[in-house]
Amino acid sequence: MKSVVVFRIDRRSGVATYLQIVRQVEQALRMGALEEGDRLPTAAQVAAETKVNPNTTLKAYRELERAGLAEVRQGAGTFITRSLAQPQSGPDSPLRASLAEWMDQARTEGLTGQDVAALFRSAFETAYPGEAVG
Repeated sequence: MKSVVVFRIDRRSGVATYLQIVRQVEQALRMGALEEGDRLPTAAQVAAETKVNPNTTLKAYRELERAGLAEVRQGAGTFITRSLAQPQSGPDSPLRASLAEWMDQARTEGLTGQDVAALFRSAFETAYPGEAVG
């Protein structure tokens, strides 16, 4: 059994901490980094790594449970119950390879991370009007 998720909390983002945890789990599920049966870190482990109150993590895990993505097994931990991975978005997918190639080209041409993020947001908003990024 692997523990493959490391949470990164951005206290300046304006996004509630528990939602950051939920979104990071969802992203890991989409990318295939987390799969059905994987155990999430305990609330105490998350607290130790991120300095987040364990109750915040428990709130995030309850939200994941409500969404049908995880289940709490008393005394055993919280486990992923289904994947969100799409074949075209996995770690070895052609789309990911194309995006990595594009990122390398952007860096070579001198774009900063902020430039790339702004360009991505603009393209995303055009392709997915009305949807929020991440």
